[in-house]
Amino acid sequence: MANEKICSSCGKRLIGHGNTFFKCPNCGQVEIGRCAECRDQKVPYKCPNCGFCGP
Repeated sequence: MANEKICSSCGKRLIGHGNTFFKCPNCGQVEIGRCAECRDQKVPYKCPNCGFCGP
């Protein structure tokens, strides 16, 4: 599915509750998706546009 949202850290499909979405805090161009598990464990993510890494 082309519009399917995935976790920017682990690649898991983001369906259900506990997920969050936000624009990259550095460039603001890309929507970052995070699953509850990666958020809780502070798994890093990387923006594919500008390379910003965050927890």
